[in-house]
Amino acid sequence: MYTNCHSYYSLRFGTFSEEALLELAAACKVTTLALTDINNTSACLNFIRKAATFAINPVVGIDFRNGASQCFVGLAKSNVGFRNLNTFLSAHLHDKTPFPAQAPLMEDTYIIYPFEQVLQLEKTEFASNEFIGVSIEELRRLPFTSYQSYTDKLVLQQQVTVRNKRDFNAHRLLRAIDNNCLLSKLPTSEECKETDKMHSMTDLQQYCEQFPFLLKNTERILNSCTVDFSFGNKSTSQNQRVFLESPEADFEYLKKLAYGGVSKRYENPDAVVYKRLETELKTIQKMHFVSYFLINHEIIQYAKSRDFVHVGRGSGANSLVAYLIGITDVDPIELDLYFERFINPYRMSPPDFDIDFSWKDREEITQYIFQRFPNVALLGAYNTFQYRAVVRELGKVFGLPKEEIDKISVGKYEQVTLDSFGHLVVKYGQLIHGFPNYVSVHSCGILILDRPVHDFSATMLPPKGFPTVQFDMLIAEDVGIYKFDILGQRGLAKIKETLDIIKYNQPNAPAIDITDVSKFKNDPKVNAMLKEGRATGAYYVESPAMRGLMQKLQTSDYLGLVAASSIIRPGVSGSGMKQEYIKRHRNVERRKDAHPILLAIMPETYGIMVYQEDVLKVAHQFAGLNLGEADVLRRGMSGKYRSRTEFLEVEAKFMANCKEKGYDESLTLEVWEQIKSFAGYAFAKGHSASYAVESYQSLYLKCYYPMEFMVAVLNNGGGFYSTEHYLHEARKCGAKVEAPCINQSVHENAIKGTTIYLGLGYLKALDQLTVQRLLTERNFNGPYTSLQNFIDRVAVGIDALTILIRIGAFRSTGITKMELLWQAIFALQGKKKCTVQNQLFATQHKSFQLPKLQSGWLEDAYDQMELLGFPLCDYFNLIQESFEAGQIWAQEMPQYIGQKVLLYGLLVNTRFHKGSNKKLMRFSTFVDRKGTYFDAVHFHAVVEKYPIHGIGVYACYGTIIEDVGFCSVEIISSRKLALKPDPRGNV
Repeated sequence: MYTNCHSYYSLRFGTFSEEALLELAAACKVTTLALTDINNTSACLNFIRKAATFAINPVVGIDFRNGASQCFVGLAKSNVGFRNLNTFLSAHLHDKTPFPAQAPLMEDTYIIYPFEQVLQLEKTEFASNEFIGVSIEELRRLPFTSYQSYTDKLVLQQQVTVRNKRDFNAHRLLRAIDNNCLLSKLPTSEECKETDKMHSMTDLQQYCEQFPFLLKNTERILNSCTVDFSFGNKSTSQNQRVFLESPEADFEYLKKLAYGGVSKRYENPDAVVYKRLETELKTIQKMHFVSYFLINHEIIQYAKSRDFVHVGRGSGANSLVAYLIGITDVDPIELDLYFERFINPYRMSPPDFDIDFSWKDREEITQYIFQRFPNVALLGAYNTFQYRAVVRELGKVFGLPKEEIDKISVGKYEQVTLDSFGHLVVKYGQLIHGFPNYVSVHSCGILILDRPVHDFSATMLPPKGFPTVQFDMLIAEDVGIYKFDILGQRGLAKIKETLDIIKYNQPNAPAIDITDVSKFKNDPKVNAMLKEGRATGAYYVESPAMRGLMQKLQTSDYLGLVAASSIIRPGVSGSGMKQEYIKRHRNVERRKDAHPILLAIMPETYGIMVYQEDVLKVAHQFAGLNLGEADVLRRGMSGKYRSRTEFLEVEAKFMANCKEKGYDESLTLEVWEQIKSFAGYAFAKGHSASYAVESYQSLYLKCYYPMEFMVAVLNNGGGFYSTEHYLHEARKCGAKVEAPCINQSVHENAIKGTTIYLGLGYLKALDQLTVQRLLTERNFNGPYTSLQNFIDRVAVGIDALTILIRIGAFRSTGITKMELLWQAIFALQGKKKCTVQNQLFATQHKSFQLPKLQSGWLEDAYDQMELLGFPLCDYFNLIQESFEAGQIWAQEMPQYIGQKVLLYGLLVNTRFHKGSNKKLMRFSTFVDRKGTYFDAVHFHAVVEKYPIHGIGVYACYGTIIEDVGFCSVEIISSRKLALKPDPRGNV
């Protein structure tokens, strides 16, 4: 009986969720109501889905407003009407145009104008679908207007925005935040009324006693509204269902692609391959996932036509069909991947395909998808009010000083010290925490639908220009819409750029098929790099933790890397099973500690759960759950379920089944805790295998083309380490690193032979327009022959020219920097800016006799640190102090286990960590003067006493400790060594 209700998806206006609205309606004995959020349909699908639980007939629509001013409310009579409302709203959201005072004609909709608006417009003519909405407060005014005779056009429009005084206060605070003003300055026109709340049906009948037609008209239009999305029918998918002209044609095409891929992937395919292929194809057809596979294949084919490198991962990487048609490069037969993880009779959603492209190529792929398929949109995501942020906003609304806001936001206060405003900030901060703040774009989700996008949602138009729906992933899955994950990452960009660099730097090098992963996996040199932890720059395996893990595991093959990629994840690591896995891997006797049942289920991982499949296997084979229940368990622990009811039921069955099977309670609890600790973080095995494939591709390139690879790493934002460290790695590979040069450098880094010329883009103080002019002029008219020649050809001011001289960009002239600086001042006469016009004749510059001016390598190093952020010399040469005798080298650490030693190291990386005892520790990675890595740990007793103060050389005194063959230093004391001063500082 309510035609204008808001949830908190009426952003910074509403005060409770759509579910809370249904609970409120049920409590008030309301059987029909409309959710009409302001310029938003985010909650509509979930509102319809949940309404049946409360025995409520749901109606959906939109409250069209310009700011806080209501124009009209639109209600959808049918799915067609809902689409029309969404289309109308989307057009205005895309163009950012205000809504008109009167609604256009929209099929299968009802339009309700607020009583005040009708009075102001003096509207006398109404279409058959148009009505006048009167609130309870406005009923007493109705008899005194001419509209009392419009008995067939009057409906009750009691707005519902708040439930009580607390909600109203929260509403006013949200409006003040939205208007960026003090609460005391908030205009009443920006607020709802305190009376905009729901009344029981009995009360409504009493209020409308004199106007019985109001309730009849309202009931009539609400009861004629039905929008249905087949909720509860799990077999209904809203994704594009047919790729070609029919499901039969689709299946024949998929079958042809899959069987055609067998000979490409296997030299001698056996019966196992064909049996699994037939099983998968039948299951994919039965579950109506054929078009899902074909659409992903189509996207990959376009990428290959553009020479884009990709990685297909997710649970779909467990699929043989996906491997055969080229979506993934993971062989499920080789890895014995669990078929039921990616698809099983209980799973209604299609398998996950996370398809990674280079971050430079992703937008083109997205553009192609929008052009290739008719009904496409990006998936939305909601940014919610986080406690600290909302406290800061509320503090500003109440006018609190910054110091007090800072204290409250970080929790550094006592209740007794807060004044009345401080208490209100805390109280309403807790209430508003978690409310939707604004809608954004999902990081990778694209929807490819069977019907027009506006059948499901209005769309907005973010800066990149792709229409985006207003609902999130959970709502999408509830209604049977499953996203296609198209991601961009820098690891693939490094691979692609390395291949391009090799072509111009080593034109005679043999062609590289980067998809020939079997060649890379069986290369002994590549596997040796894994075992020794020499993976800097390689995707997913370069971090100190991963480097250490691979050394502990002695990882030397593909399967070992697949396992390592998963056990380093927080869940396995945090449960303590990572250490147990390492010990069982290295020590055959230790494997006897595994429980026989678990060892039988997971022999490859020594009875330890490592992959998501292991959760399914243990739940199914150990606890006797069926595969559907096991999948509920896995998904519930990953936090994907909106409601925990189904998960709790499966948890209870897990415990009951284990008890029935006669397991000791301690064993059941141990297994349950393992599942609970890591299920939400663990990878599917195919997912880990996909990462391992990319790691092997990177490692192969680093092994045989190390300098080209490191240039590509640098040009794509590096990775885990600093630019300086990747340059250190390039030097270890034989490269000579040169500062930016006016004749050799471009914007990014470039390599010529074995010399890497740093890019002009590293000079942050140099404006980009100057760089552009420099490069354009050089490309058209050749190299610069002198400083004077450069000044004649490039519009440059003294500031920019000074930067280029100080970094040594004119060193090819053979003139010292000091002399060049003086020449620049004379030539430009100290002008900050200079413009250059094309000249018929070269300018004659005056020549001045200057005394011999010299500068040394130390001055260069300080210029480089200022302009590049790092020196190009050996950092150890910058140290002023003498190195103490008795130091050891990193490679000697295994000889000193348990002994106190001194090492000198250049800081590579440092990070804090809280141990299980909640005490702070610091882990650091260094390289010694020979370029060898070593790791150090500051435990809580010394972490604050001996801090790490940024990049530099540190004297590390401590005890060598060993963990499964991997040595590190437990710090007793450490200090940063002083640098030689800049000689110019003494002038």
